Amino acid sequence: MAIFVDETTLVVVQGLTGSQGRFHGVRNRDYGTKVVGGVTPGKGGEDVEGIPVFDSVKEAVAETGATASFVCVPPRAAVAAILEAADAGIEFVVCITEGIPAHDEARCYNQLVTTYPGTRLLGPNCPGIISPGRCNIGITSGEIARPGGPVGIVSRSGTLTYQALHELSAQGVGQTTCVGIGGDPVPGTNFIECLAAFEDDDETGAVMLIGEIGGSEEERAAEWIKAHMTKPVVAYIAGVTAPPGRRMGHAGAIISGSQGTAQAKMDALADAGVLVARNPTEAGERMVDVVRGI
Repeated sequence: MAIFVDETTLVVVQGLTGSQGRFHGVRNRDYGTKVVGGVTPGKGGEDVEGIPVFDSVKEAVAETGATASFVCVPPRAAVAAILEAADAGIEFVVCITEGIPAHDEARCYNQLVTTYPGTRLLGPNCPGIISPGRCNIGITSGEIARPGGPVGIVSRSGTLTYQALHELSAQGVGQTTCVGIGGDPVPGTNFIECLAAFEDDDETGAVMLIGEIGGSEEERAAEWIKAHMTKPVVAYIAGVTAPPGRRMGHAGAIISGSQGTAQAKMDALADAGVLVARNPTEAGERMVDVVRGI
């Protein structure tokens, strides 16, 4: 199985008529994802390369039965789009939008948890999710993914998500699902939730975890792995040479003293029995060795 999305997932693209929504929405559709509609207020009745456009998510859900949403709108409209999808009964929302203020992310997350517990948010500021050969929602290139499993991937870094897929595919190792959770301070879905889903997935035999400096999510993941994970995990943490106190890319990638450093995360993961690599290529090589042994 895949986690979160598969070949039965019906997707509506919020912002389909914009340049980015059109580009990525059509690419997802051409990959084989069941993109059943788009949403742009005031443009209902139009279409984008055969994909019908609706004025609201509720209308799109009523007409198409959509269960997932791909939010591809500017920062000022992203939170409203996410909550509109949740209010329409969408179960899984992928938001790739970058630049949403942290306090808006926190407000959105809290409202989802309290008012719409049936909706899972992936992102914001993430590359999305791909279950190779089944479903691709977001901006990940399907060409670098390989279907068939047995490796699940969860990553905070967009670029390293792509490299992890490439490293494994180049070695003939397929993936069940690759989840990019994003590196913002308030992610809708975290490492532990993805690890738990992979642990419960019969087709996933091993997991690659890619983290980066800042925050404590990797340390929390290490604690969960030590207590609950039965499948082998290979990890790579980016930012070994990052200077303390300096923002490095993501808003969440800030370290202070010994907190949030790559070494602290690597030590915690190693203590949990995770195979920790020093670079992405080594992570791929170590995972190949793991797959050969399972």
